[in-house]
Amino acid sequence: MGYKNYKDLEVYQKARVFRNEIDDLSKSFPAEEKFNLVDQIIRGSRAVTAHIAEGHGRFHYKEYIQRCRTARGELMETDDHLTVALDRQCIDQETY
Repeated sequence: MGYKNYKDLEVYQKARVFRNEIDDLSKSFPAEEKFNLVDQIIRGSRAVTAHIAEGHGRFHYKEYIQRCRTARGELMETDDHLTVALDRQCIDQETY
């Protein structure tokens, strides 16, 4: 591998930016969504970087790839939660 740490990976760096943007965005959601939609969106976005990091710590390439696949799944789940936020008018189309 041409990197020393998972934090050097472009995919991790982009996922980290996404995670931070989600954290900032979630502060604007209505209070009634705090323990429902906001919690799901935050946990999903944080899981993306967590799975990349965890995969890097595995000893076998196939385990690492599986964690990356899981991270991709978490990203798609977060996208779906953002779609719910759009449908519930917590965010607008441009923000989505």
